[in-house]
Amino acid sequence: MGKKFEDLLSYLIIIIGALLASFSVICILIPNDAIDYGTAGIAIIISKLTGINLSLCVIVTFVPFWILGARRLGRTFGIKSLIGSVVYTAGLEAFKIVPFELNTEHFLAVAFGGAILGLGLALILRVGGCIDGSEILANIIVDFLEEKTGRNHSLTYFLLAFNACVYIAAFIVINQNAALLSLLVYVVATSVITNVTDHFDAIKQVTIITKDPDNIVKEIKEELNKTCTLMNSYGMIAGENKTLICYVSYFELQKMKEIISRNKGSFSTVSTIDEILR
Repeated sequence: MGKKFEDLLSYLIIIIGALLASFSVICILIPNDAIDYGTAGIAIIISKLTGINLSLCVIVTFVPFWILGARRLGRTFGIKSLIGSVVYTAGLEAFKIVPFELNTEHFLAVAFGGAILGLGLALILRVGGCIDGSEILANIIVDFLEEKTGRNHSLTYFLLAFNACVYIAAFIVINQNAALLSLLVYVVATSVITNVTDHFDAIKQVTIITKDPDNIVKEIKEELNKTCTLMNSYGMIAGENKTLICYVSYFELQKMKEIISRNKGSFSTVSTIDEILR
């Protein structure tokens, strides 16, 4: 019952987060000449240029990344991201008929809208979902580079590069005010996300203390394609243990938690790593 309640709560949080994000986009950002960032920002630009329904543009731009993310990050991530994206696109349509108007300066409105957007996205990320394709793409690129080079990389640089392209496009095809206001959205939203999720774009160190590490190591290798550092340790009460240390991305952390939950009798901690030196 505890696991079922936790799952239901996570889906409820995703729904609330998706509705907050869609409310911010439709009722605050777009009326104040700003756009979202990531793939949603691309969808808004396409919709403004072509007149195609925004929800349809969001679906078309997100689905390819969702497929890649579901394959790489697993079924649970796929389900949570699908629920979030469905609610988000439905919210984009529903909030069009909401009589909401924020009578203030564009700068203040956009800052407020960015904070609401960031809170919504942070709630979704916090429980293992995602409704932005740029974050999925950055995670896939980081994993690919790690497999090829053996080095861990932060998501930050890839997200900055992706969104820089989005804002340059907005500057060229919409106007400079839209690009600058949208940049403010990005700064405010990512600041909120960073605080709520404890730096989701940074590397996470997972430390697992257990008496039986073999199955955990096997599942980490099979499901995450990661290796671990294994050390002997000793607990004053439990006696001899094994300590595993593994480095994962924020999105992989959710699957790591599932692996740990399946292997009872272990004690785990998660910490944020700013940099790994080799």
